[in-house]
Amino acid sequence: MPDDTIWLIDDDPTVRALVEHILDGAGYQVEGFSSGPEALAATGRRPDAVLLDLVMPEMDGVQVLRELKRRYPDLPVIVLTAVNDVSRAVEVTKLGAYDYLVKPVDTERLAATLHHALSHNRLEREVERLRGELGERYHLRNLVGSSSAMCRVYEQIEKVIESDITVFISGESGTGKELVAKAIHYGSHRASGPFVDVNCAAIPEGLQESEIFGHERGAFTGAVAAHPGKFEQAQSGTIFLDEVGEMAPSAQARLLRVLQERIVQRIGGTRRIELEVRVISASNRDLAEMVREGGFRQDLYYRLVVFPIHIPPLRERREDIPPLVDHFLRKFAEDAGRRVERVAPKAMERMVQYAWPGNVRELENVVHRSLLVASGPEITEEDLPPELGGANVAEPQDEEHGFLSLDEIEKRAIARVLGACSWNLSEAARRLGIGRSTLYRKIEQYGLKDAAAREPAD
Repeated sequence: MPDDTIWLIDDDPTVRALVEHILDGAGYQVEGFSSGPEALAATGRRPDAVLLDLVMPEMDGVQVLRELKRRYPDLPVIVLTAVNDVSRAVEVTKLGAYDYLVKPVDTERLAATLHHALSHNRLEREVERLRGELGERYHLRNLVGSSSAMCRVYEQIEKVIESDITVFISGESGTGKELVAKAIHYGSHRASGPFVDVNCAAIPEGLQESEIFGHERGAFTGAVAAHPGKFEQAQSGTIFLDEVGEMAPSAQARLLRVLQERIVQRIGGTRRIELEVRVISASNRDLAEMVREGGFRQDLYYRLVVFPIHIPPLRERREDIPPLVDHFLRKFAEDAGRRVERVAPKAMERMVQYAWPGNVRELENVVHRSLLVASGPEITEEDLPPELGGANVAEPQDEEHGFLSLDEIEKRAIARVLGACSWNLSEAARRLGIGRSTLYRKIEQYGLKDAAAREPAD
């Protein structure tokens, strides 16, 4: 790329003149050095790439290469030599050379190799920059909430963050299970590796095995090419199996085998691929109850639930609502195109009293919507959606027992949102901040399913 600075280290002035002419014509900034010590003395200036002769007086190219890679581990160094020696090529490659070219160097090959080296280096640096941003975004300190319940969650995260122990995260939909999984990954020694998120509920049962474990070409009808599964994609990093309770029985059996052997074999393949992957799973369902009912394998349960972390629902940590609201106000300020700095006391009171069946995700959606609706510098009661109105606030009293159970609070809240949406389940799920399949389960759980027949087509 024009303006990239290339160091050319070669004791032959004829070679330097020729290569400099070629690179100048391509738009590169070239600095020539007649020896390794001369180049290494150029402290404070880092090149974008180096072309390095191997045979030089004072200090040979191998010594220079070692020192350059010590100072700049990611610096692309292309070795130039007059000797076509395979063992020498292997040696410098092991030391970190990007490529090994034999003199006289073909002009087109030199230009192509340099272009590829620079492009590859830029890509690696951009990946590292993005990983750094992700690590900062999902760092444990960025999780919002200081309630005693969340402090216990933070303590559990800190206990597992530096190990590779298998973690299971439980909690209702919208509580932030994925954020906890990312905090564990990006705080661990695997942060430079991939974080592969697998939503098991979003993959049709018939495709779960091929998507998660991979398949070879021709393994089944429609398999026109080989496909590495999610476990392979997560090599050296973390795989997050979200909603693992939605796995089909066949996928559960294959997952058990993978966890036992730490080896994956693609469908239709014979090659056994060793895995170096951390496994974190999560579910909003009670896996222990599913085991008792025969819906989940007991042996797999014990392989997954090694270190359990439970995230409490928002209604059990209401003191976290005001700081979460402030966090979301800052997050969505740019989308609103103006600064809404606060929530009026009465509006905040309604937020704190509301049952939040969709948990933090529902709260985030409500703040985003209210911020866009608000006409002034603060969100008022009038800016809140209807389900947060007086009739939708969780009632404290129960005629028979004096207080409502948490299930009853959730049931009434869901029923009211469904009514406000005229039983449009897609809209109700959006307002609640939960998935449509989760809403179906809640309707069945609370005996609301008979009314679901009134749902209009959407």
